[in-house]
Amino acid sequence: MDILYTVDEKYLQGIEELHYGELPKALHIFNEIINIDPGYARAYYQLGCFYYYQFKNYQTAGFYFKKCIALEAEFPDVYTDYLKLLVTLKMYKSVELIAEKALLVPGVGKAEIYGQLGLNAEMQHDFVLAKEKYKLALLATDSDTDHILFKDHLKRVDDKLHAKKSMVY
Repeated sequence: MDILYTVDEKYLQGIEELHYGELPKALHIFNEIINIDPGYARAYYQLGCFYYYQFKNYQTAGFYFKKCIALEAEFPDVYTDYLKLLVTLKMYKSVELIAEKALLVPGVGKAEIYGQLGLNAEMQHDFVLAKEKYKLALLATDSDTDHILFKDHLKRVDDKLHAKKSMVY
């Protein structure tokens, strides 16, 4: 690591490389940060995002997300991505535990957490619970785009609930 850079400056440099689409440089910088300061949680978060979104290596992504939470449980950004990963992997019980923890962290987007809980319930065919979680997400959102998205989720779940009902002749 360059002597002229602090770890925080190096992290910002990595974020800037990401912003400009220089993924290999950013990956190198975040790995370098962890080699210098193994307790720098945000670098683990960025590596988790790399392995989840770029490499589709879910096991490694999960390791980095867990490590970030273990080092800095109050870092709000990690929870949404980690929950997306857990829902993708159908780790239903873990989703509930992490979401419960996430909702207590200041700065976490509650609408996104409730949305992931709704998706988790929907994947388990618990449409009543999914509807409840999507309603909570709808109440927690402050974005018009997200508001429309959660309304669409509610409509989809309602359609599934009606399709599940047996026909009466």
